[in-house]
Amino acid sequence: MKYVYFDAAAGLSGDMILGAFLDLGVSASLFKKKMAELSLPVEIRVKETYRSSLRALKVDVLVKAQEGSSRKWPDIEALIKKSSFSPPVQKTSLAVFKKLFQAEAKVHGHRFEEAHLHEAGADDAVVDIVGCCWLAETLDISEFYSSPLNLGQGWVKTSHGRLPVPPPAVAELLRNIPVYSEHVKEELVTPTGAAIVSTLVKKFVPFPEICYEKVGCGAGARDFKGFPNILRVFFGNSKEFKADKKVYILEANIDDSTPQVLAAFFDRAFALGALDVFLTPVSMKKNRLAAKLTVLAEIDKIEALISAVFRETSSIGVRYFPVERQVLERKSEKHRVFGEEVTFKVSSHLGEVINIAPEFSDCLRLAKKSGRPVKEILQLAVNEYHKRSKDSKR
Repeated sequence: MKYVYFDAAAGLSGDMILGAFLDLGVSASLFKKKMAELSLPVEIRVKETYRSSLRALKVDVLVKAQEGSSRKWPDIEALIKKSSFSPPVQKTSLAVFKKLFQAEAKVHGHRFEEAHLHEAGADDAVVDIVGCCWLAETLDISEFYSSPLNLGQGWVKTSHGRLPVPPPAVAELLRNIPVYSEHVKEELVTPTGAAIVSTLVKKFVPFPEICYEKVGCGAGARDFKGFPNILRVFFGNSKEFKADKKVYILEANIDDSTPQVLAAFFDRAFALGALDVFLTPVSMKKNRLAAKLTVLAEIDKIEALISAVFRETSSIGVRYFPVERQVLERKSEKHRVFGEEVTFKVSSHLGEVINIAPEFSDCLRLAKKSGRPVKEILQLAVNEYHKRSKDSKR
C-alpha cells in the first residue's frame, strides 16, 4: 500500500494531479486507452514541459464538442455508473463530484437537484476526476496527504462573471482546510482540484518526516515568471509516512471539578482521538490545590478536544502548543504461556526489538487460573517470549 503527499505550494488542479500521477510511472498510452472507455468527445494529450526551467508532465484534455459542457448530478452519476471502471473508482469519483454539486448548489442558492456545473462539470473535469481515481488505484495509493494549499489571489473569469480568488465554490469546498495566499495574482486552486483533495486527503500538514520512493511533477496551464507552476507529488510506502510525529499538547488547570467528572472526561477524550490524557497535581494562586489536565493529540483532533474540555469540565481556558515526539515501531504478537494465549506488545527501534510487554489483562487472567501471583506470570511470560524468539532464530 502506498501514500502520496501533495506539495501544493503552487496550488493544484485536476490536470496537475493527473500529470503528477502519470509522472510516477503510469503509461500515458494506457491512461488514454482507459479514459476512452468513458466515450467522451475529448482528445487527451500528455507531454513533457517546463515551468521556470523545471521539468513536469502536462496533461491537456481538449473538448471536441460543447453540448455536454453543462451537466447535472444524474448525468454524471449515469455516466460513471455505466462505465467499466472498478466499483472503488466509481464510488470515489462520484464522491468527488457530489462535493462539487453540493458546493455549487450552496453558493448559488439552488437545491442539489437543480445545481449544474459549468467549468467543473465539463467533459475535461470528468476525465480529471475519474482519471485521478483510476490512477490512484493503479498506483495502489491508499493514503493521501497534502501541504496547506496556496490559493493565489486576485480575480478569475468564470461563466458567472469575474469572481474573487478563491471563487465561492472553491472557498466552500475548502472549509476547515489550511490555506494561504502567496506569490502570484492568479487562481491556483481550481474547483476540480479542491473537490479532489477535500475528498481524498486524510491530513493537511506542513512537509512532514517521510521516506519516499519517487516524485511526480504535474504542470499547471500557466507559466509564471520565476514561479514554477508545478504540483509535486511524493510517493512511497504508507508505513513510512509519519504525519503524526508532530502533535499538540492541550493543558488546563482545574481546581473546581470533582474526580468523577475528570475521570469521565478521560473516556470522552480518548473517544475523540486523544493519544494520551493525564492529570498532574499543581498548586494555584492562594495555594489552592488543583489538577493540570494534559491531553496529547494530533492537529486535526484539537478543535473537538478543546470543545470537549469546555463542555465536560469546569475549565474556562485551554493552552495548546505543538511538540515533537519520537515513537517506537509497535506490533502485537500472540504466544501461548502455560497453555493460554497471551498478547505481547513488541516495540522496535531501527529494526531492533527494545521492549516486550505482555498484556496485563491476559496475565491477570492466567494468574487467577493458575493461582500464581500476577507479577510472577508477567516475568514468566517475558521469559517465554525470549525463549521462543531464540528458538525461532536457530
